[in-house]
Amino acid sequence: MIYDLIVVGGGPAGLAAAIAAHEKGLEKILIVERDKELGGILNQCIHNGFGLHYFKEELTGPEYASRFIDMLDGTGIEVMTDTMVLEVTTDKEVHCINPEKGYQILNAKSIVLAMGCRERTRGAISIPGTRPAGILTAGAAQRYVNIEGHMVGKRVVILGSGDIGLIMARRMTLEGAKVLACVELMPYSGGLQRNIVQCLNDFDIPLYLSHTITDIRGKNRVEGVTIAKVGPDRKPIAGTEIDFDCDTVLLSVGLIPENELTRTAGIDIDAASNGVAVYENMESSAEGIFACGNVVHVHDLVDYVTGESQKAGRAAAEYVKLGERSRKNHISVKEGEGVGFIVPSKIHREAMDAEIYFRPRKIFGTSAITVKEGDRVLVHVKRAHMAPGEMERVRLTRALLDAVMSDEITVSAEEVEE
Repeated sequence: MIYDLIVVGGGPAGLAAAIAAHEKGLEKILIVERDKELGGILNQCIHNGFGLHYFKEELTGPEYASRFIDMLDGTGIEVMTDTMVLEVTTDKEVHCINPEKGYQILNAKSIVLAMGCRERTRGAISIPGTRPAGILTAGAAQRYVNIEGHMVGKRVVILGSGDIGLIMARRMTLEGAKVLACVELMPYSGGLQRNIVQCLNDFDIPLYLSHTITDIRGKNRVEGVTIAKVGPDRKPIAGTEIDFDCDTVLLSVGLIPENELTRTAGIDIDAASNGVAVYENMESSAEGIFACGNVVHVHDLVDYVTGESQKAGRAAAEYVKLGERSRKNHISVKEGEGVGFIVPSKIHREAMDAEIYFRPRKIFGTSAITVKEGDRVLVHVKRAHMAPGEMERVRLTRALLDAVMSDEITVSAEEVEE
């Protein structure tokens, strides 16, 4: 059998893409998921705050996932769980293996990559000290506590202030642990402002900005850590050390798009985001292979993952029905001053519109986002506040795209006077 669409990943991105493709008329759709059930990371995110934008109500992670899982009923979309994808090829073959059917090679007319992301570990950041038990990523701790029912520690220090780390500070506190500190290398938090307030401030958990862990002590189990203030060069400043007696260190030091399959297939990766490089319709450099969700860039809200993934699903359906768009005439989108990374990196000339996502490089007060073609301003919009922990979006209309005469535009962010 040749599927119209194979979706790799059954989390929020894959579910939204598959359902959108079905609504656009595709009939033979398969979702391949390596876990034993659909839902992805949302299954362990039992806190609320999901769905405010998409469903206009506050849901927990499992509730949000279940809304889309329920939408599969009656669609005829096939689901293959407990199945590991080993390889994806540009010929649209999906090599996978599961306990029941063994090794399979599945063929598709289009593919959506929705593998999500993974956490950086201790090995990626080189913390000095011994290597005892009790050092976990925040996501691993979240799974242990919320799904496995296993408490990971009693006295906790969290390194990094990404959203998972902030949420686990609250979760550990609610389960009876003492969270001694949240330590952040940068001079600003990497998480949403609402999580800083609800997870740290509301529980009187101190946040040490411009600090890092300089030593971990312990033989069999963590016994303590030392943190120190860092300078502009991010190196520890002597004499600023603070010691904490703790039995657990949780790492919330960044997420990395899960792109081993993408790289093996020879599909282009964006150097700034480490995600799949995509056009405005979420198509990758490989014809008929699309990508969405955290495999493209790490999102702040799952609601935005849903919208982006629906776009990928609809584009996959359009590709199957109408064939490949011309790739010769496109506009490249480049990062300017104050911008960390941009999605998409290319826009088809014939696109009806394009939504550009980016993360600011630093905290801005009253500021402006500017889209330029050379020195000519196409878009100039003001913001009251911008921070790296929150995505920014700018929409380019068909009229604006028609006004671009060259093959490149630049997006920048800067502070402005009120």
